[in-house]
Amino acid sequence: MNIYMWSGPRNLSTALMRSFENREDTKVWDEPFYAYYLKETKKNHPLANEIINKYETNLDKIINSVTKENDFIYFQKHMSHHILNKIPINWIKKGVNCFLIRHPKDVLLSYIQKNDLIESNDLGYPAQLRLFNYVKNSNNKILVIDAKDLSANPEIILKKICKKINISFTKRMLNWPKGRRNSDGIWEKIWYKNVKSSTSFNKILNKEYEIPKKYNHIYNECLKIYDQLKIYNIINE
Repeated sequence: MNIYMWSGPRNLSTALMRSFENREDTKVWDEPFYAYYLKETKKNHPLANEIINKYETNLDKIINSVTKENDFIYFQKHMSHHILNKIPINWIKKGVNCFLIRHPKDVLLSYIQKNDLIESNDLGYPAQLRLFNYVKNSNNKILVIDAKDLSANPEIILKKICKKINISFTKRMLNWPKGRRNSDGIWEKIWYKNVKSSTSFNKILNKEYEIPKKYNHIYNECLKIYDQLKIYNIINE
């Protein structure tokens, strides 16, 4: 079984990857399309050249790898915006598609601490909506998980996810060993400080802050998409 977990940055996606990797029947893949995305877009991300030189950038080879049938659960953590508009997406019907969302105020303010924010798709929301609509219109199974719910009630949400995709829940998903993993992309040096020191899902705390005015148009666009997706939140099922 291939699980395609579609997320944006700064969204508990790596913690969820840790959770699945701690299962005995599961392997994980950290952002299969990242090197391809960087090569195509020339985005000035931290470690961009190192990522491009280390990982696969041939699109056909990547798609063949992520769709290959396996006798284990293959949890693939994908950043939605890595799937550029020119990439065919019919292959995503070969796996179980899950959409991990988070309120854009939290994502935006975390993202700008370590990267330049140019457009809303840097945060993944428009691409996530495009993928969601494709799955929905194909009448395939849809799962939407809000990061805040996952952080507040991990056992409840993980049990719902497992039931929805017809796998057994195990308490191994609730905790994991501290530290980096061999499965982590080399970008863990930049982005994974918190998750490497974690052993479980950390609760997202409510904070009072304002979005810098220059990002208001990006925030509003992302908020509109977030509100569309959260209607399908698994917690309501």
